[in-house]
Amino acid sequence: MADALSAIPAAVLRNLSDKLYEKRKNAALEVEGIVKQLTAAGDHDKITAVINLLTHEYTYSPQANHRKGGLIGLAAATVGLSAEAAQHLEQILPPVINSFSDQDSRVRYYACEALYNIAKVVRGEFIFHFNKIFDALCKLSADSDPNVQSAAHLLDRLVKDIVTESDQFSIEEFIPLLRERMNVLNPYVRQFLVGWITVLDSVPDIDMLGFLPDFLDGLFNMLSDSSHEIRQQADSALSEFLQEIKNSPSVDYGRMAEILVQRAASPDEFTRWTAITWINEFVKLGGDQLVPYYADILGAILPCIADKEEKIRVVARETNEELRAIKAAPAEGFDVGAILDIARRQLSNEHEATRIESLHWISTLLNRHRQEVLSFLNDIFDTLLKSLSDPSDQVVLLVLEVHAAIAKDQHNFRQLVIFLVQKFRTDHALLERRGALIIRRLCVLLDAERVYRELSKILEGEADLDFASTMVQALNLILLTSSELSDLRDLLKQSLINAAGKDFFLSLYTSWSHSSMAIISLCLLAQAYQHASSVIQSLTEEDINVRFLVQLDKLIHLLETPIFAYLRLQLLEPGRYIWLLKSLYGLLMLLPQQSAAFKILRTRLKTVPSYSFNKESRNPSTLSQDFNNINMNEEEDSSHNMNMSNNGINFASWLQRFQQKQHQHRLHSKTQARSFSRNISISSKEVKEVEKAEEVRGPTPELNRPPVSRSSRKSGPGQLHL
Repeated sequence: MADALSAIPAAVLRNLSDKLYEKRKNAALEVEGIVKQLTAAGDHDKITAVINLLTHEYTYSPQANHRKGGLIGLAAATVGLSAEAAQHLEQILPPVINSFSDQDSRVRYYACEALYNIAKVVRGEFIFHFNKIFDALCKLSADSDPNVQSAAHLLDRLVKDIVTESDQFSIEEFIPLLRERMNVLNPYVRQFLVGWITVLDSVPDIDMLGFLPDFLDGLFNMLSDSSHEIRQQADSALSEFLQEIKNSPSVDYGRMAEILVQRAASPDEFTRWTAITWINEFVKLGGDQLVPYYADILGAILPCIADKEEKIRVVARETNEELRAIKAAPAEGFDVGAILDIARRQLSNEHEATRIESLHWISTLLNRHRQEVLSFLNDIFDTLLKSLSDPSDQVVLLVLEVHAAIAKDQHNFRQLVIFLVQKFRTDHALLERRGALIIRRLCVLLDAERVYRELSKILEGEADLDFASTMVQALNLILLTSSELSDLRDLLKQSLINAAGKDFFLSLYTSWSHSSMAIISLCLLAQAYQHASSVIQSLTEEDINVRFLVQLDKLIHLLETPIFAYLRLQLLEPGRYIWLLKSLYGLLMLLPQQSAAFKILRTRLKTVPSYSFNKESRNPSTLSQDFNNINMNEEEDSSHNMNMSNNGINFASWLQRFQQKQHQHRLHSKTQARSFSRNISISSKEVKEVEKAEEVRGPTPELNRPPVSRSSRKSGPGQLHL
């Protein structure tokens, strides 16, 4: 300190802390001259003492004027040192940088000015202290004083010039500091950071692209800034980097893909669009690098397919097609399970388009990696079943295609049908709304006969008799009406002629026995008219309930459709199809006379001729006699037909099975009725016990009630008087 005092006159030191700028400036010029002399003499010890004096007695002084003088003095000393300044920078820079945080804005301003002058002197040597200076400038860029901001901008431009000219700049040391600052929300700081990123990227010797993953997220974050200028600057920087990526042979796609996936879900439209555009380019350029990230990328793309903005939807769809077209193997890192999980989760997305594309992905994976997908079947099967209740018919049809693809082998086929029946059992609304669509589509995608055989086998032993009856009625109606099942109907028409028709007829019979109307319909379809008549005759009064009559009404209307045209034409030969006539008359006798179905069937039967168009015509008296003899000869005819025209079917035995099944249903109905009556009885008993208790307790005392005025007695209902 003594050396410094001896080197600098007391008057100079006094003027250095004067409140007038001019005096401080003149004093600084004096300091510059003194340091020049010391430098020329090589007396660096005294120079160090001078710098310490300026630092501790002035820049760290509690007096603002002292701090201002100290900063001017340090800048002047640096100018005086000239080429020798580099070896004293470790002393000079800390007090100047420390002054950037001074509470006095004028001190901060002088700090900027001082560092500007110092930088002009040392130039390239400045680079070795760059991170400290950058950090200080970053804070000053958001200074509350516009004069300080202006001074900081001038300093910033000078530092940028120095960095771009230097070959000593270390990008590796700078990137951690940049990454740390990128999430700052202050708009001035953001502008400052984007400016530096752009400048550094323009320097050929600095590889900013290699470090892009470190600050990419911060740039994307700026795309949603409230300032239009910042959004533009960030977008411009990102566009430049994307162009560099397209032209670069070596890019770290993986780390950036993780960032883009997150940004694709941004609530900000512009950010989403930019992210999905980048993902699109990455899918085209990334190749093998992106294989491990396909699941994450798909998770970002699928929601964007249904984005409210059309331009985002267009890019997302294009990217989705590009991704699906790439054929990668699990050995290459292609994670089938992860992609399946993404597709499964997106099946619950609120948008139909996303759910549809998710199903397309599952279907694609099944086609390419069937065994891997089947190994994850337990994870996706329940979700696929739930999707059968989707409000979109297109989604349901695609779900069925996926189910059909899974069910190519017998085990999975049976599992599908079992789970489908369980789904219908627990969700009656699904059976009612979508049952026909689901069954018909499965019959198209899988073998219709195979589907019906499996359903019949499962329903044959169904414990829930009410559900079994409902399900069989639904399946029967689909069988009778669906154009897709015309081959099954043709097969059943051959039941009494060939082995295949017989086998299919018998495979349905036991389960169809859950519904008497379904069995009658099946017999009419199989042209087993005599057995149909026997089934009708076996019905008891308990069987003919409202449900039965509703089903019978449907059947009568179906008899008038083209599907049963063959049956109506057979009525032209009443002598040959006498059991058909008896069956139809039996149904007529079961219908209420005032019902529309009764009138339809009666009108149809009135058109039946009393003679046959074949060569052996019969007159009415002969036909009447045949009717009278039917019951007398039924047992004999049955035995004869079993051998001659029933294709070996023992209809008497099958009738017993039907009757046993119907007996189970009657017992079940009685049990339910008794249970219902018991509940009603218990409820009535509880009410009576409450009433009895009220009587024993007597009327509620009215001691605390206020007297009722005349006006309240005369009040109408709904009026309350307190």
